[in-house]
Amino acid sequence: MAGPDKTLPDEALIVIDVQNDFCPGGALAVADGDAILPGINAAMADFTAVVLTQDWHPADHASFAENHPGAAPFSMTDMPYGSQVLWPRHCVQGSAGAEFHAALDTRRADLVIRKGFRPAIDSYSAFFENDRSTATGLDGYLRDRGINRLVLAGLATDFCVAFSALDAARLGYEVTVRMDLCRAIDLDGSLATMSDQMRAAGVRLS
Repeated sequence: MAGPDKTLPDEALIVIDVQNDFCPGGALAVADGDAILPGINAAMADFTAVVLTQDWHPADHASFAENHPGAAPFSMTDMPYGSQVLWPRHCVQGSAGAEFHAALDTRRADLVIRKGFRPAIDSYSAFFENDRSTATGLDGYLRDRGINRLVLAGLATDFCVAFSALDAARLGYEVTVRMDLCRAIDLDGSLATMSDQMRAAGVRLS
């Protein structure tokens, strides 16, 4: 006899940027970034819908420090849409670094959202580019499926996960971030700052 169905029809798991360049050995590695993979794979069975996001940058992307002569990685610059961290080159379209980590069970994904493919604007959130208005299409997909509760996991807690969670809360979703299934960059205290912002927005950190 089969056990009870734990999935809820209005709840989705959003797995953020579990890609080679964000895992140990990658161009923008998050410490222990690969340690969350078994837990994420196991969690997928509890959800009706699973969405994966994927950073997908052109080589000339404006967020890469190497495309700003004299700029150091992790320094800041001003973009038309606001302040921007200048990152090491990472997740270039079609590269091995942009691929999902081999241990991630991508078979369970209902949708893959690629973001950051516009050369002039970065994209942390799964919902909007960093101008806070150019949509990725994820909100429409979730609405069409009748989903209003989200659980987020992935990389990195204080950037793409946090921005996704804040946007989701702003859009009216009930949002939980599985902190045990995330890892952070923690750039100049960014983990504490973004954790406080998520709590203030009503995001549950578990």
